[in-house]
Amino acid sequence: MATVGIVGTLDTKGREYEYLRDRIRAAGADTLVIDCGTGGAPHFPPDVAAEEVARAGGGSLADVRARADRGESVTLMARGAAVLAAQLWDAGRVHGLVSLGGSAGTTIGTAAMRALPVGAPKLMVSTMASGDTRPYVDIKDVCMMYSVVDIAGLNTLSRRILGNAAAAIAGMVAAPAEAPSGDRPLIAATMFGVTTPCVTHAREVLEAAGCEVLVFHATGTGGRAMEELARGGFLAGVLDITTTELADELVGGVLSAGPERLEAAGAAGLPQVVCPGAVDMVNFGPSDSVPAQFRARLFYQHNATVTLMRTTVEENAELGRRTALKLNASRGAVTVLLPLRGVSAIDQAGQPFHDPTADAAYRDALKAELAPQVQIMELDTHLNDPLFAETAADALLEMLRGSRDVPIEAQGKPESD
Repeated sequence: MATVGIVGTLDTKGREYEYLRDRIRAAGADTLVIDCGTGGAPHFPPDVAAEEVARAGGGSLADVRARADRGESVTLMARGAAVLAAQLWDAGRVHGLVSLGGSAGTTIGTAAMRALPVGAPKLMVSTMASGDTRPYVDIKDVCMMYSVVDIAGLNTLSRRILGNAAAAIAGMVAAPAEAPSGDRPLIAATMFGVTTPCVTHAREVLEAAGCEVLVFHATGTGGRAMEELARGGFLAGVLDITTTELADELVGGVLSAGPERLEAAGAAGLPQVVCPGAVDMVNFGPSDSVPAQFRARLFYQHNATVTLMRTTVEENAELGRRTALKLNASRGAVTVLLPLRGVSAIDQAGQPFHDPTADAAYRDALKAELAPQVQIMELDTHLNDPLFAETAADALLEMLRGSRDVPIEAQGKPESD
């Protein structure tokens, strides 16, 4: 029988956790309850006591109780819950996690969930689930369920919601995992809406050759998630078509993946193909959220919640320079593929971000800084042209054949539309 780990504060929300535990058991799963409360005695006996959680976090339950500092208590128990959750998962004692709470409970519960690998069932019932969940989810597959009412007592509505959560997590841990893909090399690709035709066609070429392709949306967290897999040794290669997150990091957009973007694959020695997909744009939210210093710039309203700003000649030159310096440090084979007719769907003749001068500034700066060991190819096409996609996929396949004993098949390319 699969076991659900329940992470929560049994001193303040013990009745609610007891109900959740009982509903999970009724749904056919076993439970292992981890108490993270620091205020008093638990409502019912846990399987892992709060003292043990505090020790795992590097502190003492007696000390934090004596100081009565709520922030310190939450930080300590979140750290300890994460350590214990990873240990319990590695030991096969839990097969998923569930938690419930407000801001403090959500901080503790999701810290434990983020310590589990991607694919492990994770469900957080939270009063915070209808707001900004990025601090809780980050780059892991944490499911957030809005509690609607506060986690404060049991009533007709809260029983139904907690019952749904119990059924959901019990179903998740009981569901058999899909069999691994076998010996197919795992490739990561980065995509944006404005680079979708390129990535889609390249993915088809790679899949026809026997690869399995994971596509990451280049929204900041997407790039970070991809690079986490690269660092973890899960990938055979990277098709980094869409490096737009570098532009947000440089200029101050909302979709930055941080200053270390474009470094993990190189540090891991993975073969990679890198392209300037969507470096013509910086992302902001609704138009009224654009910082005042940018108001005179060129914008494109992608939709009601996304405003795109065209990068300048100077910004493109700096992006080219930064890209080159990052790739020069790579330990594996790297090919840079440059389209000469535009880097996104809105950067081509007749489209609002078409700016050959800015695109050329990126290419010139990159070529001036790029080390001799990095191969560079220029194609007189647009990035979304099928020929560009096929060339990118073929370049990565060639590197894979040369660097790994993997079953890469020399199959024909899919027909272009």
